[in-house]
Amino acid sequence: MGAAMRRIQAGSALSAFGIGFTVPFLYVYVAQVRELGASTAGIVLAAFAMAALIVLPVTGRVIDRRGPLPVLVGAAGVASVGAVALGLANSEPTAILAAALLGAGTAVMQPALATMIVWSSTPATRTRSFAMQFFLQNLGLGIGGLIGGQIVDESRPGSFTLLFAIESVMFLVLAAIALTVRLPHAPSIQDALPKDASAPGGMRALLRHKAMVRLCVLGFVIFFACYGQFESGLSAYGVETAGISASTLGIALAANTAMIVVAQFAVLKFVERRKRSRVIAAVGLIWAFAWLLAGYAGVGHGSQAMATAAFISTYALFGLGEAMLSPTVAPLVADLAPGGMVGQYNSAFALVKQLALAVGPAVGGPMGAALHVPYIVTFVLFSLGITVLAVRLGRRLTPAQNQPSLAKSPVVAQGGPAATESVATAGA
Repeated sequence: MGAAMRRIQAGSALSAFGIGFTVPFLYVYVAQVRELGASTAGIVLAAFAMAALIVLPVTGRVIDRRGPLPVLVGAAGVASVGAVALGLANSEPTAILAAALLGAGTAVMQPALATMIVWSSTPATRTRSFAMQFFLQNLGLGIGGLIGGQIVDESRPGSFTLLFAIESVMFLVLAAIALTVRLPHAPSIQDALPKDASAPGGMRALLRHKAMVRLCVLGFVIFFACYGQFESGLSAYGVETAGISASTLGIALAANTAMIVVAQFAVLKFVERRKRSRVIAAVGLIWAFAWLLAGYAGVGHGSQAMATAAFISTYALFGLGEAMLSPTVAPLVADLAPGGMVGQYNSAFALVKQLALAVGPAVGGPMGAALHVPYIVTFVLFSLGITVLAVRLGRRLTPAQNQPSLAKSPVVAQGGPAATESVATAGA
């Protein structure tokens, strides 16, 4: 791993550490500590998500025109201001505005960091680089949440202000580290930057790229069926049907993080030697089994101990799937992108993720709380859908895109001529 990549990974991990300080406590902070009520807390969380949906559609083109570094630094600055403002907010308008700034900043940081990783890696090292980022981000989030939980005190608003101040500083640290990074020149990206704003490309070119469209559909199902259920539908289902306590929910989430940390590099060699489409298809089967375990926990007739074990195992299996996806999906997005459009492809996929994370709780929450059997059946089918979509996606990928370890030519492996041709012929 080069010096540039090490710095990018360190900055990404530290920003995740800062985010972990506040995310678990945002609802409690707004609703109870600032005494703004549950409805305002809901609006604040919605503002956080909506800001991301607003800025992501334009982020990719800016990254490709100006480069990921200035975009990342600017986004980190906006997020830092948002964090400080939220820590000091004592009224509904200021809390909503601060949450919007924080949401916009953190959303833009995702594709900017991903593009920096692409620019600083080769097809041979990209899989491992994205796996390392996912590992460090989860480690940072987990440690941040643990330390933040020891600092917060609902009777002392100042303790929450301290958390947001720490988060703000971590964003500034990310910006400072990023400014020391010297990104290598990447001819396949830089020399293909559009010189004319009216030049064809952008979303129209992306939408004509059938492999990328299929990957976006697959990504939506992945994030909807897993990540979008963690803190909404699945937790509501566990509480209502399996008698899972709040502390057990915490243990289940810890099991998810622990599985990612333990399994990430154990599965990496397995993933690197196999076709990406088959790895994603296998994740669909693993998650289908995880949902069946959740079904047993809630509507089975076992003991409470068995139900609890099954429910915790569900979260652990989700973590195993996440560890398999992290070195698979993000590098695939990069390898599908033609020259000059890496930022737009990363931003488009980040937008799909945000949409799924917004729709997932809205659909899964009510179902998990009231429609127990239909809820499980629905998400077993969604998980099997991941397998089907992954197999179909594999037919649209070049051998180098589907399994970079087999690629002989670095140009083809980067998706240069091959990827450009696939875009040009996508409508055929």
